[in-house]
Amino acid sequence: MSALPQCPQCNSEYTYEDGDNFVCPECAHEWPQKALEAVEEKRVWKDANGNLLQDGDSVTVIKDLKIKGSSSVVKVGTKVKNIRLIEGDHDIDCKIDGIGAMQLKSEFVKKA
Repeated sequence: MSALPQCPQCNSEYTYEDGDNFVCPECAHEWPQKALEAVEEKRVWKDANGNLLQDGDSVTVIKDLKIKGSSSVVKVGTKVKNIRLIEGDHDIDCKIDGIGAMQLKSEFVKKA
């Protein structure tokens, strides 16, 4: 059995197939199977300079970033190793030395 995709609206993992569509029972969102496959193939992540990003790349932060709910700041020039690209507004999942796990926006980094 193939794994079904998560709901693009609420990220629920309990989706099911209904004819040519996927359906989310939690938020009632429906989307076609063919459209999802085309979108996944075309998704490309780029840094602030337009360079393509891939899982495992190293990036450098280009702007001081305040950490929500904390007085800490990720300083300009901070190097982040072994990034993981994810869907969503904050599209980089990573661990920063001295801070821990967090998510960044690709528009605030450049490929190292």
